[in-house]
Amino acid sequence: MNENEQKPNENTSIKVGGMTCAACVKTIENTLTKLDGVSDVNVSLGNERAYITYDSQTVNDKAFKKTVKKAVTKAGYDYLGWGDEDTSQAEEKALEVSLTSKKNRFIIGFAISLPLMAMMYLDIMPPFDISMPYFMLAVTFIPFIYVSQPIFRHGLMALRNRNLDMNVMYSMGIGVAYGSSLLGTFEIVLTPDFMFYEAALMLAGFLMLGKYMEEGAKGKTSQAIKTLMGLRAKTATVIRDGQEIELAIEDVIIGDIIIVKPGEKIPVDGRVVDGESYVDESMISGEPVPVLKGTGNDVIGGTINKNSVLRIEARKIGKDTVLAQIIQMVDDAQSSKPDVQRLADKAVTWFIPVVLSIAIFAAGIWYAYDADLLNALTVLISILVIACPCALGLATPTAVTVGLGRGAELGILIRRGEALETSGRLTTVLFDKTGTLTKGEPVVTDIIPFGIDENKLLEYAAGVEKNSQHPLAEAVVNMASERDIPLTKVSDFDTFGGKGVKAMLGNEEVRIGTRTFIKASGTVISADIEGRMGELEAQGKTAIMVAIDGRIAGLIAIADPIKPTTKAAIESLGRMGLEVGMVTGDNKRTAQAIASQIGISTIFAEVLPGEKAEKVKELQNEGQIVAFVGDGINDAPALAQADVGIAIGSGTDVAIESGDIVLMKSDLMDAVGGIQLSRKVMGRIKQNLFWAFAYNTALIPVAAGVLVPLADIHFRPEFAGLAMAMSSVTVISLSLMLRRYEPK
Repeated sequence: MNENEQKPNENTSIKVGGMTCAACVKTIENTLTKLDGVSDVNVSLGNERAYITYDSQTVNDKAFKKTVKKAVTKAGYDYLGWGDEDTSQAEEKALEVSLTSKKNRFIIGFAISLPLMAMMYLDIMPPFDISMPYFMLAVTFIPFIYVSQPIFRHGLMALRNRNLDMNVMYSMGIGVAYGSSLLGTFEIVLTPDFMFYEAALMLAGFLMLGKYMEEGAKGKTSQAIKTLMGLRAKTATVIRDGQEIELAIEDVIIGDIIIVKPGEKIPVDGRVVDGESYVDESMISGEPVPVLKGTGNDVIGGTINKNSVLRIEARKIGKDTVLAQIIQMVDDAQSSKPDVQRLADKAVTWFIPVVLSIAIFAAGIWYAYDADLLNALTVLISILVIACPCALGLATPTAVTVGLGRGAELGILIRRGEALETSGRLTTVLFDKTGTLTKGEPVVTDIIPFGIDENKLLEYAAGVEKNSQHPLAEAVVNMASERDIPLTKVSDFDTFGGKGVKAMLGNEEVRIGTRTFIKASGTVISADIEGRMGELEAQGKTAIMVAIDGRIAGLIAIADPIKPTTKAAIESLGRMGLEVGMVTGDNKRTAQAIASQIGISTIFAEVLPGEKAEKVKELQNEGQIVAFVGDGINDAPALAQADVGIAIGSGTDVAIESGDIVLMKSDLMDAVGGIQLSRKVMGRIKQNLFWAFAYNTALIPVAAGVLVPLADIHFRPEFAGLAMAMSSVTVISLSLMLRRYEPK
């Protein structure tokens, strides 16, 4: 598809560096929304991306790319990459440069302001008989410009974009402090008592320290995405015109034959056409044991070839590979905004004007109270600095980014941010049975012969069943294969609509099937055999009868084994206060038997595949908030209908696409983990917002001077700078604790 054939509405994203708070998000959204052809912009602070919807019919892609880059740069931020480009190196370089710059600035700020503050408090006079104001000016002038330059630059850019952000508040705070010191030094309006040189420089230093700590911690929040992106191969050895050539991964096309040597990453999703080797798929499946791959087996890009050369045919490349889709899932989820984040964004938009009003009002009150302009300016500067809403803007995106990243590391992909909030309100978890609670692979559990050797009974049964396509027949044949029992050739094979099968084995007629099918042939079933069959069915097993020449030769019980962690998962959900239910097409007796083994009390039995979504809807109509866990194509409607759909990743593509949470492994403890992690992320967001508001709520009045009449405590501007920095660090540190989450 060329540029002119693209859809009218095109979606893309860009990586943006230098964002620090919700106000930065607003600035970039406003800047990009004004561009011609752009219909929608959504900026994520958590993964530092701007998601843009634009009309590709009215704008030229290349020109648009340049326009976007210019707009972002002009707004004062770093343009790091377009679309799904690998921006990891650009990000690392930009982060390193930024951290070094901030580190140098806060070191210089403190190295000069601390000695000056000591001189002020200890009444140490400057050398060479220079007056203190002129000495302060000479010592701080160049360092102040160096340390505060990024703050003023971003503040001016924000004003140019008609946006009041934290840099505007910072600039006003330190600008008023240094400006009043200059006026006092030259005795223009103010007197030499107005000395804030060291305070202004220390404030700028604290701001740089806060930004340094913030940026360093934020670099860790998206570690999971960086790790996933690091799994991608950068080159591939391809056979072209009979020659082996090494190409950039972007140049590989579908159908290419790729050679993968031992120790190399498999570059794309494909199918083995030659060779046999063990492949480490732990990054996808979480299973530590490598899987043997040979001709005809599918392989996944990013997995590691262990011990022999493989030739694979490229089937999926670029954004269509499993790894790329996982990365996109995590990225999309991290960019989504839960309702609580939208509230925080709205709060920030009115927060800054309110704080400015409070600062001016408080300063005016103090000046009217004691006519002390110095005290009024101190109050004004302190409020402007301490009230920065940086922590408020970081509260949600950092928790979402870290939490969803940790989920990705565990193989729990939360695809939609809305699932985070809904998981906290769940009342019921409904499980599909086959392939979800159970392994989905019927196996023989019991062989009960009557007057015949057990292996001979299995030989007769497997010889007949090898001709059937029924899953139960496959289980019988597999058991014979495991015991190395040869399959005897039969004749006159016939099947009877799911009731049973019959065939001639030599001169003997063998019938296998339900009691009804066996009785219909005139075979007599004794009470003892009926009793044994009833016992097996009571255990949730499917029992089939084997009759040879009109006599019952034995029973074979087949069951779909329950997964090892199913019972533990059900118990964990119960401890979380959730009602757990099972939906199955089995009869009530079998369903009850399975449910009793794993501790489920709510059972929906004899449910047709298309009726699963209706069962979910029934519960929702009763006021329940429902999660549905399933893996098959017929589970997709129920997954979509549920408030939270949890898809088993080993299931079908349709089921996975319908899920809000995707489990890359078949371990049901991961379903528990998905719900637990969602709740923990939402709990951490609320905790973060509490602390962000608590700092401002508690310290703005202190900065305004409420403690002066009570305890004669004056709040210095430099203390305000420290408190502001610590509020952001507290929020990010709380978010980073999510990296230690383990399902339990």
